[in-house]
Amino acid sequence: MAQYRNGVHMPNWLAVFLTVLALSKRTQWAITLGIVFFIGINLLGGYFVGNLSLEGQFVGIENIIRDKLLKRYDKFALVALVSFWIVAYKCYQKDKKRFW
Repeated sequence: MAQYRNGVHMPNWLAVFLTVLALSKRTQWAITLGIVFFIGINLLGGYFVGNLSLEGQFVGIENIIRDKLLKRYDKFALVALVSFWIVAYKCYQKDKKRFW
């Protein structure tokens, strides 16, 4: 275990994880881009679907279509987030081998 100035002990695996994460720019970028794309896709989806308006006999199903489209944007954003996390994990593994 690593010991710090104030006597607090940190497990070795946590110290290794935080060290590699601090030194790995690719992992940091992948995590950041995943979060940015997740938030951006959800915001754009909400904006595009918020302006949806149907006329005539389709007014009754407007909310149903809006909900279905929002779910699709949400699924797409989640796929983008998970895929960036997978890339971040792969970059973390490569950098861990390189640093240790």
